[in-house]
Amino acid sequence: MGSTGTKKNRMLEIFFRAMKGENISVKSMADEYGVSCKSISRDLGEIKNFLCENRELTGNTELKYAANSKTYYLEFDNFLLSKELISIIKMMIGCRAFSKMEILEIISKLKNFTSFHDRSMLEKIIMKEMYHYNEVKHDCESVIDTLWQLTRCIYEKIEITVSYYKMNRQMVERRLIPAAITFSDYYFYLIAYRCDEDDWKPLYYRVDRIVNVVEHRKHFEMDREHDFDEGELRSKIQFMLPGEYRKIRFAYTGNSVQAILDKIPTAKIVDKIEGGAVIEAEVFGAGVNMFLLSQGKTVKALYPESFVNEMKEEIEKMFSLYK
Repeated sequence: MGSTGTKKNRMLEIFFRAMKGENISVKSMADEYGVSCKSISRDLGEIKNFLCENRELTGNTELKYAANSKTYYLEFDNFLLSKELISIIKMMIGCRAFSKMEILEIISKLKNFTSFHDRSMLEKIIMKEMYHYNEVKHDCESVIDTLWQLTRCIYEKIEITVSYYKMNRQMVERRLIPAAITFSDYYFYLIAYRCDEDDWKPLYYRVDRIVNVVEHRKHFEMDREHDFDEGELRSKIQFMLPGEYRKIRFAYTGNSVQAILDKIPTAKIVDKIEGGAVIEAEVFGAGVNMFLLSQGKTVKALYPESFVNEMKEEIEKMFSLYK
């Protein structure tokens, strides 16, 4: 634009550059437009006053000064705070559910929603973790794309056929009524009902093992009794191993009762014992057994008898490996 640009055009250009996340240096702008530093300072002052006087129109956007870089930047109400952004990104990296390229793309987009002057610091922190990032291996081309397709099919009530690798690596095809999607322990799961069965038993399919999804023209209707509450499931199931609902009770004498309560959301202390507590929880299936067995001698199954027997049998099998 140069020195021939009008004051109005210069101010608009400065404002739009700040909107894109650029830090505005008074001296650099003055050199670029061939005007004095005082002229740029007056432009910034007018922009700041306009934003202050039109808070409702501009969404509480503010022009702020960063003393360390001696530059001005825009901050929006809907910007993620840097502390919020780093928390979200740390969780995404920790879950390992996405490919390295997918997570780098998400991080790149998220950074655009935080203040520009913190981005350099955030990039250094994040890149250290991303250098050593190891994704969970996937059979599908993209977990994100598959998730979105399944989500849309659930919303639009479309019957689907999935090509799926079972745990033993056998490829199968299943025609399904998709009901919900949930996340647990590194994996996203599709919760669905078989179209060729009438028992309405929910089945769990790891999304990363779904290699193809065919959408059918047929749409389904689901009675309220079969509508799936993934929030309730998440609170009552461990490791996404299906099974019947039951209430279990066990004694715990380890160092951190809170760790047990955190891992099993429905768990509650029902009695105190020497060195520990008696804990009761509502669960689906035997997945919780795997977690409790990992606690070693600090856990003793108490109720029901089926739960006690499952734990005893598994411990005996483990012991037999060392005979």
